[in-house]
Amino acid sequence: MIDINESVMQVLLAFLVVGPLLGAAAALLPAPPGLKGKSPEQAVLRHGVTVTGAVLAAAIVLALGFDHSRPATMQATTDISWIPALDVRIHLGTDGISLPLLVLTALLTFLSALHAYFKPPAGPSPKAFVALLLVLESGTLATFAVLDLVLFFLAFETVLIPMYFLIARWGGEGRAEAAWKFILYTLLGSVVMLLGLLLIGIEAGTFDMVALATDNGRSLTTSVQVIAVLAIGAGLAVKTPMWPLHSWLPDAHTAAPTVGSVLLAGVLLKMGTYGFVRILLPAAPDGFRTFAPYLAAFAVVGIVYGSLACLALARRGANGDLKRLIAYSSVGHMGFVLLGIATMTPTGVNGALFANIAHGLITGLLFFLVGALKDRTGSTDLDTLARPSPDHHPATSGSAAPEHSETGAALYGKAPRLGGLLAFAAVASLGLPGLAGFWGEMLALFGAFEPAEGLSRPAFLTFMAIGAFGTLLTAAYLLIVVRRVCMGAPPQDAPRLTDVRSYEFAAWTPLVVLTVVAGLWPRALLGLTDPAVQQLLTGGTR
Repeated sequence: MIDINESVMQVLLAFLVVGPLLGAAAALLPAPPGLKGKSPEQAVLRHGVTVTGAVLAAAIVLALGFDHSRPATMQATTDISWIPALDVRIHLGTDGISLPLLVLTALLTFLSALHAYFKPPAGPSPKAFVALLLVLESGTLATFAVLDLVLFFLAFETVLIPMYFLIARWGGEGRAEAAWKFILYTLLGSVVMLLGLLLIGIEAGTFDMVALATDNGRSLTTSVQVIAVLAIGAGLAVKTPMWPLHSWLPDAHTAAPTVGSVLLAGVLLKMGTYGFVRILLPAAPDGFRTFAPYLAAFAVVGIVYGSLACLALARRGANGDLKRLIAYSSVGHMGFVLLGIATMTPTGVNGALFANIAHGLITGLLFFLVGALKDRTGSTDLDTLARPSPDHHPATSGSAAPEHSETGAALYGKAPRLGGLLAFAAVASLGLPGLAGFWGEMLALFGAFEPAEGLSRPAFLTFMAIGAFGTLLTAAYLLIVVRRVCMGAPPQDAPRLTDVRSYEFAAWTPLVVLTVVAGLWPRALLGLTDPAVQQLLTGGTR
């Protein structure tokens, strides 16, 4: 920790929210002649790297300046009246719950911009791509930084339009249908969520999330809390996504470009679970307790359903898409997050927040790796990737075999570093002890072992057992993928794939390092979240 003045911290947090918006506006302007480089397209992609790099630097300085001895206290706060008639305020702040999500968002967006600079996505103008990427970053960071219900809703909705266009204009096959499905599901959920947010704000007499957390539901009747949790929870569950409101996710991931998949899985899914922890748990605890068993039941069904869907896709001859498989795996992993939240215990909620960060790191890496595989093989179809090249024909003399004719079978032999990274990400995703994926899921199951007072322990013990069974299914499908894609001896005449390039190494190394660090030193993250969670569950945030 470094000593930074509170006013500087306020400026840094405000820059995280506003800086990407200013960068998006600048991206649409003509590039100055001296900055064009080889082409205007290169200049605007470099601009995206510069802006997201500056935002990441600000997030790191903010984290270093954060007072880690008081993680339950809101820091770097800004509180300005915006709409006095409705008592809506521009209220920003961060604590131990939101700070890791701010840093994760800034990191993944920077790595995505870096990837796009070296591997520009095929599609329309790069100017629009960079502008949309920066608007998406701004909306996501604002969601984790604002402390007013109305502002939270506006930030929550800001990310929908840029993600829609990233899928619809830069996506692959089926992108139009996937983009429409994404926008319709999330917009319908958001309409219901808005009604719940307005109900809480009007009944409690304030939209301030800090005041609502401190009040801990005392100014809201149980019936109001139940209605609010049902309405807000429905909107948050769509974004999470919770089974059975998940069906937009596999299509969106399959069609999205690599950068879109990384941000969708690594950041956007976290907005839903963050809303459960930041708004519903502290502001409407009695209403949340009513629905907690149902939330846990949906969560464990999602864990098993997602794993079974992945097993079906990983089966030989199923024509399973690897991106689609990882998308379904996210349904299972986010099920553990929801199970931890549903326990209403510090152990479970801390596990949920830890699993959020771990999923962002690991699944972001997985989608980067699958994008690299597609660049080299021209396909994400598992049967194509796992084919041992029986139909491979060596190039005739004087001609080169097209790169898209290669397959990813025996990846260890064809591209050892790429195969090793894919195996690393897979075992991290299945929850191998010593890596980030282990702690969150384990703590969520521990929370279910001893749920909060007022919740049925036999029911949650059943949920814990089902969730534990889901971890076995997760290990099964991920190991099948590694065996089919990475293992085996490549045919002698099979060409080697291009191994990890330098820019890919730069983009993926932070994710690998953080996955190991979080797995070996979980206290770094739990030390931030635990005091804040303890206070949220017992009486709000100061």
